[in-house]
Amino acid sequence: MSLTSIRTVFVPNQKNFEHVTIQFHKYQGTGNDFVMIDDRSGNFPLGNKKVISFLCDRKMGVGADGVILIQNHPDLDFKMVYYNPDGSESLCGNGSRCAIAFAKALGIIGDSTSFETTDGVHDAYFDGEIVHFHLHDVMGTNQLGEDWFINTGSPHHMVFVDDVMGIDIIAEGQKIRYSDNYAPAGTNVNFVEKAGDGIKVRTYERGVENETLSCGTGVTACALASSFLGYESPVQIHAQGGELSVSFNKKDDQTFDNIYLAGPAKKVFEGRITLDTI
Repeated sequence: MSLTSIRTVFVPNQKNFEHVTIQFHKYQGTGNDFVMIDDRSGNFPLGNKKVISFLCDRKMGVGADGVILIQNHPDLDFKMVYYNPDGSESLCGNGSRCAIAFAKALGIIGDSTSFETTDGVHDAYFDGEIVHFHLHDVMGTNQLGEDWFINTGSPHHMVFVDDVMGIDIIAEGQKIRYSDNYAPAGTNVNFVEKAGDGIKVRTYERGVENETLSCGTGVTACALASSFLGYESPVQIHAQGGELSVSFNKKDDQTFDNIYLAGPAKKVFEGRITLDTI
């Protein structure tokens, strides 16, 4: 079911725009939710951190784990711009899957696509309602004692635990995210439990500064790390917000290619917000 929300809100001290009405669509990919904006007209106030933070605010704004813009691209199907709630930019796996579904709903693409986002050009395809997002090759892994670090377009520290639901993810995640080892930029932190034929994952997400129900680049990193514990592609992921699958080719202990993150991406509702100066 699709709901429509129309609100007028006031954002103080914004000098670059006045009475701008934003049409948005809310999408979620396994509980990772995003404000989606068709910005092919180029009217969105780019880089305005207060606007991004406001849109993501779950009490005063729309509420989301991030904001995604779909823009025109001179050669590819579209350009995706992703903002974390703090206004920083990064690759977002689930956000990319939602952007792909949004682009299809807008009639920009069919069942396959090539597009540009923060870390370069990606391709993707649909298998029914499942979006398969192709990530870049991973050229290095780091084992840190019993933990792992892998960059899958965004940095991820992984801790394998016996009971992922027993972890105080905010406290434990912040210790690693803000540790001197990752200063000043920090890292995302994933807690992973072996669960039969798959793995359970919980993520403390940098930029959101909280747990998210799912993190696409995070579960991808966890799937690659689990290959060192005997798991083979594809790895089934049990995230807080639903089920995902990660397939890959493990070339050696440092290199992975043909990496795909697969899962659903669904529209939740749409609406309009008018941003006014005071």
